[in-house]
Amino acid sequence: MRPRLLASALLCGLSASLAAQEQTESKLEVYGFVMLDAGYNVDQSDPDWFDAVRPTKLPSFDNQFAPDGNAYFSARQTRFGVRANVPTPAGELKTTFEFELYGVGVDAGQTTFRLRHAYGELGHFGAGQTWSPFMDIDVFPNSLEYWGPTGMVFFRNLQVRWMPIQGDTRLTFALERPGASADQGLLTDRIELQDVKGRFPAPDLSGEYRRAANWGYVELAGILRYIKWEDQGTDSLDLGDDAIGWGLSLSSNLKLGKQSLARLQAVYGEGVQNYMNDAPQDVGLTRNPGNPTTPVKGEVLPLLGVVAFLDHTWSEKFTSSIGYSLIDIDNSDLQAPDAFHRGHYALGNVLFLPAPGVTTGVEFQWGRRENFSDDFTSDVFRVQFSFKYAFSKTFSGSM
Repeated sequence: MRPRLLASALLCGLSASLAAQEQTESKLEVYGFVMLDAGYNVDQSDPDWFDAVRPTKLPSFDNQFAPDGNAYFSARQTRFGVRANVPTPAGELKTTFEFELYGVGVDAGQTTFRLRHAYGELGHFGAGQTWSPFMDIDVFPNSLEYWGPTGMVFFRNLQVRWMPIQGDTRLTFALERPGASADQGLLTDRIELQDVKGRFPAPDLSGEYRRAANWGYVELAGILRYIKWEDQGTDSLDLGDDAIGWGLSLSSNLKLGKQSLARLQAVYGEGVQNYMNDAPQDVGLTRNPGNPTTPVKGEVLPLLGVVAFLDHTWSEKFTSSIGYSLIDIDNSDLQAPDAFHRGHYALGNVLFLPAPGVTTGVEFQWGRRENFSDDFTSDVFRVQFSFKYAFSKTFSGSM
């Protein structure tokens, strides 16, 4: 055999051997970041959310969270995660386990462990807790503030999903854990309503289709849910009922030249508030005149969400993000005058990347809450400085 042909054959054999070895290797990535946020809140906000801009957590009446003017420090954005890719006879098994230190729910205001992702997928099927297909995480701007745009769909949920099309262009369907909340408004203290309990007979159904191109992508997502509430009381009233909640979202990333990226989303729906990043209850009460057995009824509340942000890269070491977000709730007639009606969110920043994995910067933030019918509004103005140190290490080995 000629020397050139022999060398070519050896190279082909070596490539095939390396490819076969790579297919039998498992990969484990350990990743995360340490982050400190420090800033000054010129106005008032709920002290449990001292390091986040959430219009729903701003005062609903004068001096609710007085006094004005507080400095804050927080390490609650700090994150740790592990990803594993394991080859199997049925294909590659991908799993993610990730948590952070931002307490919510009963842990609101605390620095404590909080699960973000516990998810696995094999081939075209996945199960666990991760982003809802109704959500587009790529709409989230390159910002320092933790909570993000108020009008964005943002929800990690327990789900079982099917992904018939995967890759940059994708199609996904999921059955998700159901859940909703109700605002009893002006009738909160009525004994009759204490016997009304929510029931969720079916999972939420969600889906997304993303079409990718060299200019970016466009994504259409939707969700459908069945909400039911039953009257467990023994009085003469029957306050039970049911409703269909639904939502549609159109989102996109648009490349504006080589250094700018627009992140856009518009969402409209009814009774899907718990899938939004910062919204109140899914169901409100409305009058039902002429019916003595059912004098009030529940109705799913319509909502509109808008996100528009621009990320710009000035150089290898400097970037900026600026934008605005809105959520608007169509309140029911029996909600209290100080019920949440509309929220505004905006920010602008300059970020400095002095070394790989290191980000620091300054950001100016604004939020506004508008009440339902008492004409009260409240604002928050903040300046925040952040220091972020990211890490990632991948380990691999044969099965």
